[in-house]
Amino acid sequence: MRPNSTSDFPFTAIAGQERLKLALLLNAVNPLIGGVLISGPRGSAKSTLARGLAGVMPAFIAEGDVPFATLPLGASEDRLLGALNLEQVLQDKQVAFQPGLLSQAHGGVLYVDEVNLLADHLVDQLLDVSASGVNRVERDGLSHQHDAKFLLIGTMNPDEGELRPQLKDRFGFMVNLSNQYSIEERVQIVRLRDEFDQDPSAFCDAFKYKQRNLKQSILQAREKLQQVRCPDEMRVKIAEHCQQANIDGVRGDIVWVRAAMAHAAWRNRQSVTTEDVQTVAELVLAHRRHDVSAPTPPPSRRPEASKSPQANPSHGQSSSQQNEGTEQDEASEQTPGEWGSMPPQNLAADKAIHVPLSSTKPALSHTSQSLREVTPGKSKGSHRGGYRHDGQTVSQSVDWFRSLSRQPQQWPPKHLNFKAAKTGQVVLHLVLLDTSASTLQENTLAKAKAVILDIAQQAYLAREDLAILGFGQDGVSELMTRGRAPKDIAKWLDEVSAGGGTPFRDALLQAQNYLRQQHKQQSELYSQTYLLTDGRTQANVADLVLLGELALIDTEVSAIKRGRGRDIAHALNAHYVSLNSLFETEL
Repeated sequence: MRPNSTSDFPFTAIAGQERLKLALLLNAVNPLIGGVLISGPRGSAKSTLARGLAGVMPAFIAEGDVPFATLPLGASEDRLLGALNLEQVLQDKQVAFQPGLLSQAHGGVLYVDEVNLLADHLVDQLLDVSASGVNRVERDGLSHQHDAKFLLIGTMNPDEGELRPQLKDRFGFMVNLSNQYSIEERVQIVRLRDEFDQDPSAFCDAFKYKQRNLKQSILQAREKLQQVRCPDEMRVKIAEHCQQANIDGVRGDIVWVRAAMAHAAWRNRQSVTTEDVQTVAELVLAHRRHDVSAPTPPPSRRPEASKSPQANPSHGQSSSQQNEGTEQDEASEQTPGEWGSMPPQNLAADKAIHVPLSSTKPALSHTSQSLREVTPGKSKGSHRGGYRHDGQTVSQSVDWFRSLSRQPQQWPPKHLNFKAAKTGQVVLHLVLLDTSASTLQENTLAKAKAVILDIAQQAYLAREDLAILGFGQDGVSELMTRGRAPKDIAKWLDEVSAGGGTPFRDALLQAQNYLRQQHKQQSELYSQTYLLTDGRTQANVADLVLLGELALIDTEVSAIKRGRGRDIAHALNAHYVSLNSLFETEL
């Protein structure tokens, strides 16, 4: 924690980002709104504005400077919640509480940069405390609780992954920023920053009167807030908008009413108007509305229609194909080049059969146990980077309470007890889906989509990340960027089409580079890659290495294999399993 510092760029000196400024100021007027989630690319002044708020925000618990505590991504639970005061235990032989960041932020601001990358166990603690306003610590022989009421401000770059829905909903406002500035704004931003860097103290001194006036305006709005009333017609209007946006629960309604009243107080009005309701609407709904159930796939490149028959969305064959077996037999004999001339077609996921592909570490289990048993690769069942399921279950963090209580007269203790290791491993599931025209045979694309649905479901339950690359139609496309696995992607997945040729090596090259980048950014990352392909390729991939676990699911369902599934698995050192075997297990 630190008090307001002149080393922080003054809030009133920041150019642009008026919507974010308003969101922060309204929370300063009424902290019960619940804080601000700031989403935007690098260089959009997210952190600068968040830190600058403490300089103009009056204390809402006691007089004096506003506490400002920063929660680092790598913080421990002890640092966040508080822990045993080891020094006092050694000196006075009494169990005492050492306050954590939640205690230090009480009455002020708790700031989390890159909140979407925060470890799950810390997110769980934040959810508990933000809901109750009280931090309860029952650990290491301690039984302690204290008030923890703070304004939560989080920043995130959406390109680096999504935020857990439970925590996202706890934020009162969300602001989506853009780093697109006009020429005048760019010039002003650079000029002000240059002046600040040359002499921070003098620069802050030049803005002290603006800072003081803004702080006074916030205080006046707080006093005015007690007199503001929200008419019933405005409450009805808010409820109707929330219902139309299909938001979950009524937290959005409550936040919207509070925000509209705060805006009315900020505008020195005694009653909420339509203008107040509309001004804060996007701030409240940005992260709550459910206009769409799943992300929209990128538009498919559709070449000119060929003479190939169109596939039926339900069964993967047209009526003419079903009635004329000869044509189907001829189609099965088509060369890769002939398949590549087919236009893109859709097949809905086969939902009739559930394929329980567990996404727990390591790799797949249950009916897909063959992924670990049938490995024609060079190092059967080995792990190549990332998480090791047989790794240590004890952390390097000393459990001082147990160590001292078991040896009260011995210092230093002869034997140290260690805390259990955290299991909140960062996990990425990368799906490489063959969307070439040959996968339209025998309903194989629909079955492959069923496998992806199960992977996504298990990843969602485990709060793990998912990314999907498609390769077909003579190109590689990022169908789904990395983020927390969505709850339901069935409708979205049904729209993914297949057609064209198979850029197999290009897809694996892109996956290789992508995984290297992800593992470099997160050294403890565990990645599981699922390559779903019918093996209709002559590409040489023996020189490629995909970090983490790799499973090749052979989607070719013909009795006589024309593809090279097993050979490719061997070349990539991947687990091999036939798609047919997965479905036959459930029949």
